[in-house]
Amino acid sequence: MKLIHVVADYAAGDLAFTELFSAIAYHLEDNFILHDTPVPSFDTVATGFCVSQIGLQSEELRAKETILFANCAPRKDRREERKNNDGEGILYGVLQNDVPVLIVNSGYSLSFIRDELKELWSVNVPTEGSQFRSRDIFPKIVGMLANKDLSFCQDRLDPQEVIPAPPVGVIAYKDSFGNLKTTYREGQNEVAHLEPGQEIRLKIKDTTHAAKVASGSFNVKEGEIAFSPGSSGHGKRFWEVFKRGGSAYETFHQPEGETEVEIIL
Repeated sequence: MKLIHVVADYAAGDLAFTELFSAIAYHLEDNFILHDTPVPSFDTVATGFCVSQIGLQSEELRAKETILFANCAPRKDRREERKNNDGEGILYGVLQNDVPVLIVNSGYSLSFIRDELKELWSVNVPTEGSQFRSRDIFPKIVGMLANKDLSFCQDRLDPQEVIPAPPVGVIAYKDSFGNLKTTYREGQNEVAHLEPGQEIRLKIKDTTHAAKVASGSFNVKEGEIAFSPGSSGHGKRFWEVFKRGGSAYETFHQPEGETEVEIIL
């Protein structure tokens, strides 16, 4: 099975995904399944988080041939007026597990895979000419990659020089259960001292609640808030805020992505 997985800041079921999929399909010679994962508008942390979780899946958890395409382009790399809808460029990379990625180089969109890239290249493609570049410009490159044509590669890049490190201690992703996945990760100093059963407080924006450090999300009573390593992150799991029988997202008054999660001992 061949899969093109698209991560983009369009709403689930939005017309933008439909138009994008149609444009990509035009350039495909073989049969591919197209699948979408939406992230909040302009949220490059959520984009990078999803790119990492999808791209770094083990071999038994992904399609035998997988391409990952991600587009979240808030155009915040330059504050001045932009000519002809110019935006961030797109980069091509190959992960250590050989999964190829095409990702718009915006904010933290590549940050969570920065240390997992064995190749990274600039791409010879216009960065201006359309407000909807992922429909009008980028599908041709996706099709070329699907057809094993890498002639779009331009200059080889050093990931450590062109990609920022991921932020620590912020909300990365809200899932459909209202769990808040954070960028705190197993082994980091900020969480290394926490022990299961420990009582802490979590402050997210202007809201503070008691929470219990847990070894898993369900190791608390109904109605309690747990702070524990979650299901994302593969070898080094990301910690998440979980309310058993409820929604951490609602309890903390619907915080936006990239909001700081403060641990208070």
